[in-house]
Amino acid sequence: MKSIGERELWAQFDALQLGSGFTTGDIRKPQILVEDVYGDSHPGSVHLNRLTEQVKYGVYQSGGVPCMYHTTDVCDGCAQGHDGMNIVLASREAICDMVEVHASAVPWDGMVLSSSCDKSVPAHLKAMARMDIPAVFLPGGSMRPGPYQTTSLKAGEISLKQRRGQATKTEIRDYKLTGCPSVGACTFLGTASTMQCMAEALGMAIPGSALAPATMRDILDHARASGIAVMALVEKGITPSKIMTAEAFENAIIVHSAIGGSTNATLHLPAIAKELGIVIKPELFDRINHKIPHLGNIDPSGQHLTESFWFAGGVPYVQLMLKDHLHLDVMTVTGKTLGENLEELRENGFFERNLGYLANYGLKRSDVILPPEKVKEIGSIAVLKGNIAPEGSVIKYSACVKEMLHHKGAARVFDSEEDAHSAVVEGKINPHDVMVIRYEGPRGSGMPELLMTTEAIVCDERLNGTVALITDGRFSGATRGAAIGHISPEAARGGLIAFIEDGDIIEYDVEARTLNVVGINGKEMPIEQVNEILTERSRRGIIPRPARRGLFGRYTRSAESAMEGAGY
Repeated sequence: MKSIGERELWAQFDALQLGSGFTTGDIRKPQILVEDVYGDSHPGSVHLNRLTEQVKYGVYQSGGVPCMYHTTDVCDGCAQGHDGMNIVLASREAICDMVEVHASAVPWDGMVLSSSCDKSVPAHLKAMARMDIPAVFLPGGSMRPGPYQTTSLKAGEISLKQRRGQATKTEIRDYKLTGCPSVGACTFLGTASTMQCMAEALGMAIPGSALAPATMRDILDHARASGIAVMALVEKGITPSKIMTAEAFENAIIVHSAIGGSTNATLHLPAIAKELGIVIKPELFDRINHKIPHLGNIDPSGQHLTESFWFAGGVPYVQLMLKDHLHLDVMTVTGKTLGENLEELRENGFFERNLGYLANYGLKRSDVILPPEKVKEIGSIAVLKGNIAPEGSVIKYSACVKEMLHHKGAARVFDSEEDAHSAVVEGKINPHDVMVIRYEGPRGSGMPELLMTTEAIVCDERLNGTVALITDGRFSGATRGAAIGHISPEAARGGLIAFIEDGDIIEYDVEARTLNVVGINGKEMPIEQVNEILTERSRRGIIPRPARRGLFGRYTRSAESAMEGAGY
């Protein structure tokens, strides 16, 4: 064991651990780092100490010694509407780095990491890949549904009405009291829920653990099982690099396509893979989304919530339906292959056990996870390229009305989301416009999500279904509508999105996978001529970025392209 070999070099190590409450017997056992993002920051983290307590029991009963560490995360929802959103993506790197610090300073034999939400889940997966010691990820599960199967994203409608003076005090109060009725990740298939699914699809979480209701007993079972599993991995010498292989990432992208996951997975999966020396190009997402049926009828691309998705069988049932597309021989944290896990779940009744909970809502499994033979839509996201996105851009077409899968309109250009959002609220955007929000990429302003603006658009009856938004920023996993993000190169790198002007004509076509400026100042012209004009405009240079300090400064100076994962 690593922890025993290293301690022989320096007697103070034992003294320090004994001073922390270890017994003399403990210091000869496998030592497991148990780290979570527990804190009072938001519902996705405030309950994690209960889960990691169960992890500790699992480690103890399997003959190891667990040690608790915490690095609290932050919430995109709490960061909406102010500059706090600019630091959120950079927090992924900070959390990952802190786990590296904790995992490096002591010679751990293994670790279990637990989180629920947007940046902490990929941060933990990055850290596991970077450290490459036996590891298990424990998802923090799903929040309970709001009234009438609503989600916390009713905030978009309420906030727009509030800004326009159209919401009553009672309406606002009742939303605040019911919008987040329990702990757990928000119960739509946003980035938090998507990344829990990706952790399981990669083989790094106990089968069936992603999106388990955070208030039910099952999640405590998963926590205990995670503690037991990491001890088995230590004994067998199975590390993340043996689980998160190139084939495992393909499996995860297949599941992502099938469930209609957040576009932010196109940032996070490449960033995780890079820690293992694996390159995921955007074309892989596009190739897979050309062939995988969109099975998940899950909000915002569908009707139902993540709790119901888990009741219907969750990630394992999707994998079962798509087994002919998957690499079933990949290793997982159970010490068994994906194929063996699915057979074991089938034998122990997992796929039928929770259907009665669906019946409580008057639902059948096929309402939530569509049978492949009944699916009309293939895939859920597309990578678009063109003269303003030569490296690529991303659209979640499964959350977009069909009439907006191909669109041409006049550009309305903004150099910040705040100005764009105000324009929507104040009625200054017209139907069929193409809103352009730039300098919101990784180096521009830290790549904040632009949920306030997309929600303002879809909650405005005059604009919904007619206005597109393109940006070098990113979107919430809950984003609905014609929203094209991650445009690369970004404006702050001199990408041509920086030189679009009001009145230029922008056209995109999801089926053709294209995104181009096709006209200047209201006049369409050949692409070659447009490119010459954009290149000529680029000679004036970009808007200078302000001086920044600390983590935010380091991130915005050195962040990679969104198409490469936006790491640093």
